[in-house]
Amino acid sequence: MQPKDLPEQADTAKVRGSGTQTVYSTLRNEILSMALPPGSPLDEVRLSERFGMSRTPVREALLRLAADGLVTTLPNRNTIVSTIDFASLPTYFDALTLMYRVTTRQAAKHPNAEGMQTILAYQKQFAEAVEARNAYAMIEANREFHVAIAELGGNAYYTAFFARLLDEGRRILRLYYSTFDDRLPRQYVDEHEEMIAAIAAGDVEKADELAIAHAAQIVGQIQEYVARDMNNAVEIKGI
Repeated sequence: MQPKDLPEQADTAKVRGSGTQTVYSTLRNEILSMALPPGSPLDEVRLSERFGMSRTPVREALLRLAADGLVTTLPNRNTIVSTIDFASLPTYFDALTLMYRVTTRQAAKHPNAEGMQTILAYQKQFAEAVEARNAYAMIEANREFHVAIAELGGNAYYTAFFARLLDEGRRILRLYYSTFDDRLPRQYVDEHEEMIAAIAAGDVEKADELAIAHAAQIVGQIQEYVARDMNNAVEIKGI
């Protein structure tokens, strides 16, 4: 190998990596927003044609999505969007509720101006998305709002785990929002505001109380929805 070949190989790897990220990010957003419903086939050839690139970055992107639990490779080697495991929801909700409490309590122990500004910025985005009835924007802003609270708490392990839980729940949240015809009650915005006030005041017990109530009403209503409409859930398309 000649030294002059090295820059060319580096450029090729960089381009491939960029292509993989593009495919991964696009498909991930489509899966989480339900634009690609559970069970949708993901054919490498068609995807490579869609994105105008070789099958290698497409295959690498699908491997990353499989690691995220968002796509599944079947025994016949076909790849599909992973189905939603409704049976695992009780244990998922237990973990989610715990992380709402832990991260909100931690944030109330360590409030600071910079962290609060970040939380307020995402809350503004969430309120605007609710007003606009933009479900995808609501889900994104809600995720970032709660991740910002976790980051304020200062425990990177809590933050990483909570972010993963919130990502795993985005498809369920999308289905749930559809029951309101994407007219999310103002209650959700108000609850966020109360949590912000408790964190800013350093009131740990109040923050915990609000986190419990916030989680309980979301979990309770999603459970009611799933019990009532689970048979029709996967038929709901994206935004």
